[in-house]
Amino acid sequence: MRCPHCGAPDTQVKDSRPTEDDAAIRRRRVCGVCGQRFTTFERVQLRELVVAKRSGRRVPFDRDKLHRSLAVALRKRPVDPERIEQMVSAIVRQLEASGETEVTTETIGRFVMEGLKTVDDVAYVRFASVYKNFREAKDFETLLDELAGDEAASAAADGPR
Repeated sequence: MRCPHCGAPDTQVKDSRPTEDDAAIRRRRVCGVCGQRFTTFERVQLRELVVAKRSGRRVPFDRDKLHRSLAVALRKRPVDPERIEQMVSAIVRQLEASGETEVTTETIGRFVMEGLKTVDDVAYVRFASVYKNFREAKDFETLLDELAGDEAASAAADGPR
């Protein structure tokens, strides 16, 4: 593994352990040249996924981009970073389980929206405003009305307490 700090080609593994959801192995590494430490994650990759963009372009699926999108939506929200990693792993598993090697940005966005809706309403609205390309305030009102309707329906389904 190449050192991200100095670019040295060889680094040494100091510690390996599974992540909480056992979906990856977390490795602490140290560079023999500059002495810097860093973390890597090793995951099983069932198939190479390709993302079909709205423009028609096809690009390789990037797990880190998905993680960054979720992190931006959840910025300054009371959500544990481990929860974000669990969401990313769950979304990737859903994409791989579909059996398709090509997925659309709409499919990825739908999975992200479903995940955020269960974790944090503010992050859900943040992501939706970009994903659905909101242009005016009424777009937010419509989404908030849908969100309030879903919460009322789930409260009714739970029954009186």
